[in-house]
Amino acid sequence: QVQLVESGGGLVQAGGSLRLSCAASGRTFSSNAMGWFRQAPGKERELVAVISWNGQFTKSADSVKGRFTISRDNAKNTLFLQMNSLKPEDTAVYFCAGANTNWGAAERQYAYWGQGTQVTVSS
Repeated sequence: QVQLVESGGGLVQAGGSLRLSCAASGRTFSSNAMGWFRQAPGKERELVAVISWNGQFTKSADSVKGRFTISRDNAKNTLFLQMNSLKPEDTAVYFCAGANTNWGAAERQYAYWGQGTQVTVSS
């Protein structure tokens, strides 16, 4: 059974930082794209950042460019999201996802999903 388990969420003041982790089990994602998505209350889920199988290519939402960095450790089957200069509008549930392809820039390419971790940024 494939599992993606996020950790590292929490409550932080505006301007602060958090580092999210996503541990995968049940299969290896070393040949697959992975990504972070988020969903704020009353809004649709949106792409935050995605990374190719080897980490060579990344794509981030305009709203997080320069503040968030996605990375991965294939040896540990783990995905990360370093979030700096957090803003109240970053408040959302953050989801880790794995694709069936080695690159995925669209949500529809992601077949495996974690349960999500809450990030709350206070002003």
